[in-house]
Amino acid sequence: MTEIRFYHLLRASLETVLPVMLERVLSRGQKAVVQLGSDARVEALATHLWTYNEASFLPHGSAKDGSSDRQPVWITSADEAAPNGAEVLFLADGAMSAQVDDYDLCAILFDGRDEAAVAAARGHWKTFKQGGHQVSYWQQTETGGWEQKA
Repeated sequence: MTEIRFYHLLRASLETVLPVMLERVLSRGQKAVVQLGSDARVEALATHLWTYNEASFLPHGSAKDGSSDRQPVWITSADEAAPNGAEVLFLADGAMSAQVDDYDLCAILFDGRDEAAVAAARGHWKTFKQGGHQVSYWQQTETGGWEQKA
């Protein structure tokens, strides 16, 4: 069954945290899908990933680029069943997927400064927990790292 991890963003933005997480996925030889809440956010994040770090390259694509099967990181607003054969699914900006069971790991990133996002995450936690998934909750620390809280 898919492991579900909740990441509570308190200090750093999605644009800061996600590239580091994606680099870790790729370093393990895995692929990822990033599902966001809108096409505009998909394109903004795709553009950001080209420029977030001058010293590294994070290969990725979206529907605008095509060839999902050749992209190590696929960024989408659609609820797709691992179009690039990914093992890891990232959900952010309120996106939710009915395809979670097609992945080994699902990371749900939510903005801790947005009460609606926090409430939605709590609801998703209950749903996944009741569904028998292994769930864990990670909160950003003062230093920008992560501490497992549950």
